[in-house]
Amino acid sequence: MFRPVKWLLTKIAAKKAHRVREKFHALTNNPIDTQRKRLFSLIERNRNSAFGRDHHFSEIKTVADFRRHLPIATYEQFHPYIERVRQGEVDAMFDKQRVVMFAMTSGTTATRKYVPVTEQFLNDYRRGWHIWGIHMFEDHQELLFKTMLQFTSDWQEFSAPSGIPCGSISGLTVQMQMYVVRKTFLLPPPASKIKDIQSKYYLAWRLGLVRDAKILSTANPSTVVNFGRFLNEHREQLIRDVHDGTLTAPGEIPEGIYKTERKRLRAMPERARELEKIVEREGRLLPKDVWPNLGLLCNWTGGSVANYMRHYPELYGEHGVRDIGLIASEGRMTIPIADGTPAGVLEITSSFFEFVPVEEMDSADPTVLESHELQEGKDYYILLTTSSGLYRYNIYDVVRCVGWHNKTPLLAFLNKGANFSNLTGEKISEHQVVNAVSAALAKCEHKLNAFALAPCWHDQMPYYGLFVEESDFADREHAQRFAGVVERELQVQNSEYESKRETARLGPIQIKLLPAKAWRQWDRERLKRTGGTAEQYKHPCLIADTEFADSIPLVDQVTQTTG
Repeated sequence: MFRPVKWLLTKIAAKKAHRVREKFHALTNNPIDTQRKRLFSLIERNRNSAFGRDHHFSEIKTVADFRRHLPIATYEQFHPYIERVRQGEVDAMFDKQRVVMFAMTSGTTATRKYVPVTEQFLNDYRRGWHIWGIHMFEDHQELLFKTMLQFTSDWQEFSAPSGIPCGSISGLTVQMQMYVVRKTFLLPPPASKIKDIQSKYYLAWRLGLVRDAKILSTANPSTVVNFGRFLNEHREQLIRDVHDGTLTAPGEIPEGIYKTERKRLRAMPERARELEKIVEREGRLLPKDVWPNLGLLCNWTGGSVANYMRHYPELYGEHGVRDIGLIASEGRMTIPIADGTPAGVLEITSSFFEFVPVEEMDSADPTVLESHELQEGKDYYILLTTSSGLYRYNIYDVVRCVGWHNKTPLLAFLNKGANFSNLTGEKISEHQVVNAVSAALAKCEHKLNAFALAPCWHDQMPYYGLFVEESDFADREHAQRFAGVVERELQVQNSEYESKRETARLGPIQIKLLPAKAWRQWDRERLKRTGGTAEQYKHPCLIADTEFADSIPLVDQVTQTTG
């Protein structure tokens, strides 16, 4: 970029960023008024929608009114209204608003969730990223306008019956960036349309081997690790492409990329020789070898995904890591303002938040708190009311209040709720596990005494283990076959799990064989620990604990041959 222009843009950006930052921090001194103002503006805006009329929005004057008319809800409660919007009846949920797209995510059933993205929600979403970016670049000013690798997905994956695009909101926001910002992206915006993850990785490295990336940003640490390993696994072909000026990705690449990136895709034999010398010297080719000036990795760091970050130094060298915040298709919840922590300031300007103590979530009448009522060190389920038409929405995220920024809580993501497991974004529910195993039992005409699925950590490829008693299978062949059927059924139940398997972020399900009557003994001991009566006790079919496999005796394990 021409230096005087770059200097001017930096000055303008710095002034605007300072104003945005100061405004946000001022509001964190008064979260009560900020949050309630946000709530009532959301209610007022949609009071004349069908949803607003059905739930008496015109009668809501206080937080107590709001809670009385709207119970804590899951996606299933909104689904009928969202389906009407998908068909083109926008006023089912919104009054005089345009739905730009539907952000897609996985649900607790086989059906993917459709989150309506209104213009207001899109502005809220982008503002949250803006505030996050201001704090990040304030701490890393040397990275401003430097090359960034950011993985995004297609925002126009398909269309709803109404013609509204459905896909990933990240793909849309990338398209909307200013030209000067887009020029810093290592991957051009059209790359978001590449569905095959191997092809996307290949393109990123083909361009990345001739460009010095300073920031790597993506939600999931498993992507960071798999992308880093991909380079060494495909080093010979990549170096050959750099030498010859070719691009031999395993899948289809959008035609426009060949035109926009022709300068970086030209033959560079000198660069190829540099890369070959690295391989000769080191015996491998890793990101830290080709990006010596990488300055920051940006991704989720809370919950189970932190396990992947142990591999960062080996692949990328010693670098700072910035959590991107607790953010989902349904909205942003936190904004981290420092490196090296999953904690972030509650994003009080975009949504209205409520919290339920973890131990009360299953209560018929749980305690519900506003953000200023949280206690440091306590764990809560977080409820969202957003400009996407979701009210008191239980996203099943468990957070811990770890402190305060001014008078607004700092929250760290812990895990999905007790009935969910989430190693790398798959968000498997107990409901899905039961459905998958039940379908497999029916297809195989088989019976099990008891079972539970649990995540199993493995440095190369984490996976899920299906824990059953050895007496449930006549031989290993039957167990292998059953594992393959469960694998396929779970992918049918959960599209995110299917995606993580297809992109090699999770390995196949393995059968873990326990001694006879092991489950009976385990249930007895668990009941004794937790209290309650035998009549009330429910054997868990999903145990969201990566250490579970080490806590129970195993006789053998069986890896599926198919699936």
